[in-house]
Amino acid sequence: MKKALNIDVNLAARERIQLILNNFPHFYISFSGGKDSGVLLNLVIEEARRLGRLPIDVLIIDLEAQYSHTIDYLYRMVERNEINPYWICLPLSLRNAASQFQPKWICWNPDDEDRWLRPLPTHYSVISDINFFPFFKLGMEFEEFVIEFSLWYQNLKKTRCACLVAIRADESLNRYRTVKNEKKRTFGGIRWTTQLSDHVYNAYPIYDWHVNDIWTANGKFGWDYNLIYDLMNLAGVSLSQQRLCQPFGDDQRKGLWLYQILEPQTWQRLVERVEGCNFGARYSKKQGHIVGYYKFDLPEGYTYKQYSKYLLNSMPPHLSEHYRSRIFKFLVWWRNNGKKFGVVNIPDFADKKLESQKVIPSWRRICKVLIKNDYWCRGLSFSQNKKITNHYIQLYNDYFLTRR
Repeated sequence: MKKALNIDVNLAARERIQLILNNFPHFYISFSGGKDSGVLLNLVIEEARRLGRLPIDVLIIDLEAQYSHTIDYLYRMVERNEINPYWICLPLSLRNAASQFQPKWICWNPDDEDRWLRPLPTHYSVISDINFFPFFKLGMEFEEFVIEFSLWYQNLKKTRCACLVAIRADESLNRYRTVKNEKKRTFGGIRWTTQLSDHVYNAYPIYDWHVNDIWTANGKFGWDYNLIYDLMNLAGVSLSQQRLCQPFGDDQRKGLWLYQILEPQTWQRLVERVEGCNFGARYSKKQGHIVGYYKFDLPEGYTYKQYSKYLLNSMPPHLSEHYRSRIFKFLVWWRNNGKKFGVVNIPDFADKKLESQKVIPSWRRICKVLIKNDYWCRGLSFSQNKKITNHYIQLYNDYFLTRR
């Protein structure tokens, strides 16, 4: 249940930042170049200036596929003498929901240097050597890198550390849960913090801000921001839908079309860089056509089970093997545990509400996963998995090596 604090969000955020700065000898800001992290960075700079804590450490994870306006904004911010940046340009494994042939792609992959969207940034803070971090390996997941970096940073500083993250609870249910979670470990019982390890904490000082608060702050305080948002506004994109992240994710692919009209030159390089880019932009613009965010009809004469098998047989071998492995585990689990939930045999389809709640299995659920190109099989209650990623990269490499 939400409770009013009887204080405006600007003052509340500044008090939270002061609390972190007063209780943590070392801290850093996670900065993407987006509107939320930009506001948080400006807030922290101002509070750190008051407390004599400048310069502040800043983590930038550059995913290569970025708007040129985003890169310009990053340069403007890192050139301020109040910031000590770690500008990461390493080959991380990222989701590509726009293609079945390449459902994962690796940014800054040394083997694809001739196809990179742009040259490496020239700032002194750029880290592109894959041997710089002892924990890093080519193709690491973004989420894994974030955790490992925090542990590396804490080990470097040899003291308690905090990472300030610009998540807002009203952006998604997952972000709301991150803050609301009552089972997580926190710093001093403060709900807007999360303990990651014995000496590392995440802090979310602007968790209760709304998107209008972001732009009010930029206007009121005259802060610098990413000018791509001005173009998004001219393109008719609502404030709540204006987001920046790697463009090929399961949710992010719906914004691929924006690259075509906002930065045509960047769009051309995206099409050449990542397989399925143009397809994803064409069929994901409104309702996610083809990639599964709409009601679809079975081809005549097919059951969902038959159509699922047809889809599996039509996929590249490396991807088909990936899906078959997860579907097999899904079927085995329900066959072993289904009686507890009143399920004796796995039906071709079931009540749509129960399917959407993932409380009952069906071949329609499996079929939707395949049509949506749901690589992690979240529609079957699976989650992201490091072992699966490593296995897929090996399968993908083996498959394309045999084609050459």
